[in-house]
Amino acid sequence: MKKLLKLTAMTVIMAVALCGCAGKDGENGSVVVYNWGEYLDPETIDLFEAETGIKVIYDEYETNEIMYPKVETGATVYDVICPSDYMIQKMLENDLLAEINWDNVPNAKKNIGAQYYEQAREFDPENKYAVPYCWGTVGILYNKTMVDAPVDSWDILWNEKYADSILMQDSVRDAFMVALKREGYSMNTVDEAELDAARDALVEQKPIVQAYVVDQVRDKMIANEAAIGVIYSGEAIYTQRENPDLEYVIPKEGTNVWIDCWVIPKNCNNKENAEKFIDFMCRPEIALMNFDFITYSTPNTAARELIEDEDIRNSEIAFPDLSKYDNLETFTYLGTEGDELYNTRWEEVKSR
Repeated sequence: MKKLLKLTAMTVIMAVALCGCAGKDGENGSVVVYNWGEYLDPETIDLFEAETGIKVIYDEYETNEIMYPKVETGATVYDVICPSDYMIQKMLENDLLAEINWDNVPNAKKNIGAQYYEQAREFDPENKYAVPYCWGTVGILYNKTMVDAPVDSWDILWNEKYADSILMQDSVRDAFMVALKREGYSMNTVDEAELDAARDALVEQKPIVQAYVVDQVRDKMIANEAAIGVIYSGEAIYTQRENPDLEYVIPKEGTNVWIDCWVIPKNCNNKENAEKFIDFMCRPEIALMNFDFITYSTPNTAARELIEDEDIRNSEIAFPDLSKYDNLETFTYLGTEGDELYNTRWEEVKSR
């Protein structure tokens, strides 16, 4: 199915690329892109360069917290970045983003579903700065041959029966989200007593955790090296393709519904090229290529309509009916003091 989807997209896109008047030598300048690891089909970059003559300089990061200091300090100047919801809010509050000229991104206006711009209003109230790229949930991935207990709650991540076979996200907000939701609290709380309870729960859990990882959850679960892991929904789709014994669930206590967006830093050097890059990525066929490559849910409704496999197009993992779930939240930026409350407690968890 993956090869078929890519062939369908490539047939259309190559026709577009061959009509382009520019070559691959960067005669129309460059665009410096900073994105999550393995979060874009490399072929789309080749097609963009072939059509526009704009050279793409591409860099990757693992977490929002790794990305932010590089942008804030200007250690490296980027033209396009793909942060998550709460980090976009932080960047806005610290005046790090440029307004997008929406006349230069017609595909973003036409093809991204209205509900995703509505979701983006939680961190970009006037929809001036962010173009939705991917979205999804965070849940539990488990191996049906290795787990016999019911899997419908975050509680299973504290079950000593699965000691040394549990994978947690190596991310302060994601780790605390799990513990806070398990305790019945908001994942955006700044109540110190609630955060202390979550910290203590993570400390209690730590001896049975095999590892705190990020992308490695996917590989370890596929290889049957762990029984249970906290994972992003897009990764879950990929793992199920590779290992049919894996299942994904959204726990009954609720979880994070996240959205990642393209943004342009205020100190960028190539704003027009950045907008051309974003607009290109919002073409239905290009968005389809990226969805097929990374398997993260696309907010590009025109691209979703191009998915030929009905099971994937209507997948409850990729495109869940969120009205079926309770206590879903999106991360918000908690301010410097809020960050400190979480970071201090995360350090305590990791040091014990």
